[in-house]
Amino acid sequence: MDNELKLLIGDDEKIIYAGKPNKKCFLFESIFNPLLPFALLWGLIDFGVIGFSMTAKDEKAAFFLVPFMLLHLMPVWIYLGGALLSFRRYQNTSYIVTDKAIYASGGVFSRHYNTKPFAELSHVDLHRGIFDQWFGVGDIITTSAQANPATLNGRRTSTNAGISIDSISNYIEVYNIVKKLQQDIYTDVMYPNDLRPKTNHGYGTKYRG
Repeated sequence: MDNELKLLIGDDEKIIYAGKPNKKCFLFESIFNPLLPFALLWGLIDFGVIGFSMTAKDEKAAFFLVPFMLLHLMPVWIYLGGALLSFRRYQNTSYIVTDKAIYASGGVFSRHYNTKPFAELSHVDLHRGIFDQWFGVGDIITTSAQANPATLNGRRTSTNAGISIDSISNYIEVYNIVKKLQQDIYTDVMYPNDLRPKTNHGYGTKYRG
């Protein structure tokens, strides 16, 4: 369990699930991502041009063309950098589910921590891509009911992004847990039990199914 992520959990919360993505699936998805065909095609063309310029008789033109093409290969370097740093990103990725919220950590050089209370989640979905099915894992994708502020191209916008629990082996069990907690707590927030009298048998007291 990620000790730093665990520090974010409140004293009144109970840990239900703690884990990390499946390493093989995580690394395969990082390497064989949609950028791979584009990087291969881009690299094939650019390296072909570099090879042609190296064999050309005009050495002066090759002297200027080769550095330019190496810079022109930036999409390939970006892809290779992401693939090489995927193990570091895997090390920093952890998930914790409590009876009140979902916690996730990630990042490459710097670490970031996300928290989403179940009271803010409106949907819980299950996703299994090609590599997920290959390695017998699955992704749990949540959607936030509240719009989170964000900045895109200098403009203030909003997003309803939740937290994804990616590439875990016991995805069915965790999905059912997350789905039940989300439905029970979110429904209780939207439609308070007993119209919230002094003694409320729903949200805000000890959780019960």
